[in-house]
Amino acid sequence: MSLELSANEQKNFLALARESINARLHQRQPKAIALGNMGREKLGVFVSLHIARGKHERSLRGCIGRIKGTEELALSIPAMANAAAFEDPRFPPVKLEELEELDIELSILSAFEECSINDISPGLHGVYLVHLRGNAIFLPQVAAEQGWGKEELLEQLSRKAGLHSHAYMDTGARLFRFTALVFGEKELGR
Repeated sequence: MSLELSANEQKNFLALARESINARLHQRQPKAIALGNMGREKLGVFVSLHIARGKHERSLRGCIGRIKGTEELALSIPAMANAAAFEDPRFPPVKLEELEELDIELSILSAFEECSINDISPGLHGVYLVHLRGNAIFLPQVAAEQGWGKEELLEQLSRKAGLHSHAYMDTGARLFRFTALVFGEKELGR
């Protein structure tokens, strides 16, 4: 993926996500964050929220995104940050007292390309499964975080889509790979 952001640009995108959550919790309009030209790019983006659980451990607190860039990052990042914080059906809405504990991570996605099983490198590629009976996606970092090889990644992806574990091999199933520029407050400092 040719997308590159300076550390300062990454911090500004993360500040945009945090400010949108903060403003909603305080029931006010968000403050403006300068993004430059990258804010106008239309790319897929996921916002992942984690809560620290000890010095080296963290748990997922919300993750929602858009796989395709239908609007500018300046608009999609705040929308996905709020969706991850307040609308992820797996978690209750984030509360004000949790705000300081949140670690925000952004994944800005490359274009998707249809591929075969052999074209997927866990940890490098994210994978999107399109099946007649369900779809599912895993970001590139998921396989590395879970310690999955290719077969387990694809089996878990099939299950996430609500299908049997080898559904990725079914006739008509399609796999797409992509990369992502992944950065978070933990790495960059807030």
